[in-house]
Formats: sequence, structure tokens, C-alpha cells
Amino acid sequence: MPYRVCFVCTGNICRSPMAESVFRARVAEAGLGGLVEVDSAGTGGWHEGDGADPRTVSVLEAGGYEGGHAARQFHAGWFARLDLVIALDAGHLRALRRLAPTESDAAKVRLLRSYDPAVASASGVDLDVPDPYYGGLDGFEECLEMVEAASPGLLAAVREQVEGQAA
Repeated sequence: MPYRVCFVCTGNICRSPMAESVFRARVAEAGLGGLVEVDSAGTGGWHEGDGADPRTVSVLEAGGYEGGHAARQFHAGWFARLDLVIALDAGHLRALRRLAPTESDAAKVRLLRSYDPAVASASGVDLDVPDPYYGGLDGFEECLEMVEAASPGLLAAVREQVEGQAA
């Protein structure tokens, strides 16, 4: 059974599809493609069925990532099939933990930037990936940088879990 990771932001058109695309690429590069499934969702359903924001697609493609995506809303019933739920900011973290049907499901929710060693261990550093939606392209580029910085640490944690399942 594959290890399942779902990235969650507000509308599932900016941050979470970006994180999904970057992490999927890291999983493939690590040779874990058949062992780890990666997807994304939003805390709300405003954009369900829509593609990613064109600025997200542009930044992803410029970085060499795939940008294909259809937005969807996260549902509490998904916790049972997911191993890890990655929130892009503290508001998403709180919303997802409230939505979780059990304590063990709530424990599956983590902040993405908590996997970035440069910021996770620093005192008083904001672990949110800021929402770039209402800004310019530079906000999307900053979002990609934050996602890329956290991806190696997240990959290491997921690899550890996958190898633990295989043992």
C-alpha cells in the first residue's frame, strides 16, 4: 500500500498544487514513485474543478515542474486513507485538526515549513507559506522557494516512514 501525502491550502489553486507538483517531482527523483502518492486539496470548495492559478502554472513551468491540476475540497473522510496531511499555513493546520475525526487523524496534520531545517529550528519564525493569490508573480516565486526549501526534509521524513512500512 502506498504512503499517501496530501497538501492543503485554502482554495487549492496556488500553494497546495505548487507543493504537490514539487513534492511529486522529488518523490520521482528519489525513486519512490510507486511507493508514495501525492495530491492536494483546499479547505474550501470555491474553486473545485478549476485549474491552478495561471501564475502558479507559470512559476511551476519556469522551475521545470508540471502544472496540470484540478482543484478539489478536502473532506474529513479522507483522513482514513491518508498518512500525512501537509498544511500550508497555521489557519489550515487548525481547520484540518478540527475536521479530523480522531486524535490520530489530527496527529497526521503538519505544517510544510516545519520540514525546512533553516526555519523550523529558529525561534519565533513564521512557518506559514504566505498566500500569493492577491499579489504579483513575485509572491508565487517566493512560495515556490519556500516549498522547495521544505521538500528535502519532508522527503526524508516520508522515506523513513516508507522504509519502516517495508521492514
